Amino acid sequence: MSAKEVAQKLVDLCKKGEHLQAVQTLYSKDIVSVEPMAHPPMPAEMNGIEAVQGKNKWWLDNHIIHSASTVGPFVHGDKFIVEFEMDVTFKPTGKRTQMRETGLYTVAEGKVAREEFFYLEA
Repeated sequence: MSAKEVAQKLVDLCKKGEHLQAVQTLYSKDIVSVEPMAHPPMPAEMNGIEAVQGKNKWWLDNHIIHSASTVGPFVHGDKFIVEFEMDVTFKPTGKRTQMRETGLYTVAEGKVAREEFFYLEA
């Protein structure tokens, strides 16, 4: 698949709330995922499909998603950007937060090989 095809499939799945399906079908087994900072117990950088699946499962298990929107993809060569906005409650604390982040994805051999996230600070 081309970067454009991968990007559109990722956005389509995210819009349906199928984030784990996107990881399972579109990500390389050697994926590198980079957050701006560590979120203990998870490090800022995670390597491998199992680690990234675990990170996504943890996030979904620990948040109530009240609303979410996905904008994009914005494709350039082997890279694309997707913007996410979410209204979520962190289950362990009950704290509700509105989040806005952008993901920069790199495609290699028809799969997402790297994802990097950027957050808009409040």
